[in-house]
Amino acid sequence: MVDALRLGGPKPAVLSVAAVFQDRQNQKAGIPSYGCFGRPGHDSGGQEAFVLRTAAYQGDVGPEEAWKALSESDAVLIDVRTRAEWAYVGLPDLSPLGRQLFLAEWQSFPTQQVDPEFAGKLVAALGEAGVGQEVPLYFICRSGVRSAAAAAAMTAAGYGPCFNVSGGFEGDRNEAGHRGQINGWKAVGLPWTQS
Repeated sequence: MVDALRLGGPKPAVLSVAAVFQDRQNQKAGIPSYGCFGRPGHDSGGQEAFVLRTAAYQGDVGPEEAWKALSESDAVLIDVRTRAEWAYVGLPDLSPLGRQLFLAEWQSFPTQQVDPEFAGKLVAALGEAGVGQEVPLYFICRSGVRSAAAAAAMTAAGYGPCFNVSGGFEGDRNEAGHRGQINGWKAVGLPWTQS
């Protein structure tokens, strides 16, 4: 379990990344969702579990749909991967659209602890850039798990509609264990850059 964004209530919350992943895999396989990520009291050290409804954000979209929304509206793309991923794996390149990519770590490397100030920091960054609460927000990570949690958190913070970019930046692994070839931002040929 990892510390999760505290969205209110008297007790800290926890989020099982494994539960989020399993719920996402179940949805891909056509298995009905359990309706939440995490289970109250499950492996939580006596703390309340952090429950995210699968309907807690607007929905999942593919990278091409996100690109189209970014090109046709005032939508914003937010990359929630770690600084290490941004530096070594690359970033979506929105310069052909004349748009700004927002970077906001959901978890920090190497501890992978969820930033309890994620929503507050992102709200401040969006406010500084003049992005209103009603602007569509698209969240991307490596493969779509962390970004789903971030989209739900920002929906709970009053922003949205919030979308998860399914497949993320790198997508699922192929038979050889490599990412970036089956699905995701890179695999569909959208612009990206690497430092």
